[in-house]
Amino acid sequence: MKILAISDPHGDYSKIKKIMERAGDFDLAVIVGDITNFGPDEKVEELMEMFYKPVLAIPGNCDQKSILGALDASKAINLHGKAEQIGKIRFIGLGGSNPTPFKTPFELSEEYIENTLERMVCSAENTDDCGTIVLLTHAPPHGTRDELPFGHVGSKAIQKFVDRVDLIVCGHIHEAKGIEIVGKTVVVNPGEACKGSCAIITIEEAENKPIDVEFIEV
Repeated sequence: MKILAISDPHGDYSKIKKIMERAGDFDLAVIVGDITNFGPDEKVEELMEMFYKPVLAIPGNCDQKSILGALDASKAINLHGKAEQIGKIRFIGLGGSNPTPFKTPFELSEEYIENTLERMVCSAENTDDCGTIVLLTHAPPHGTRDELPFGHVGSKAIQKFVDRVDLIVCGHIHEAKGIEIVGKTVVVNPGEACKGSCAIITIEEAENKPIDVEFIEV
């Protein structure tokens, strides 16, 4: 499966068509938050109508919590707090972020993040036909793709699922675009879509095939 991974468009979709052109023939798009820049929710429809392939999406901390209704009403699949299985790949989603000093609209407690993810990851681990577990979060795990000049700011709850899932696609920390491998988990921050950054992630159905990641800038 060829996945177009996008994060942090922040309501500026001027690069999206060029991103899709560069991506070529992909099977699925995933959007991991900050779809808008503190609203309005109506921007969701504008973005989702640009895609000609299926989309899985979660909100970010700079989206209003009311965006969940707009996602449900759009042609995308709202993956916040939900799971979706495509072939042998189980996609798990949780939007928003762990608490920040800025008190942004969509923040969740670490306890809530851990409890919600534990339920979904445990279910995936115990499903016979689940080969690859992909976790879509806006916030990165603590200690991985989360560093700012004053330290690590990722979620300590999400960190607990590193090495339990195969792939984490996250955003949130604009300065942390890139890839990192921790245990068996590949952690990818595609960069800011509003600036023309994205990632192409290829997951092979065959077991033990490495997850391939290519970064694109337009």
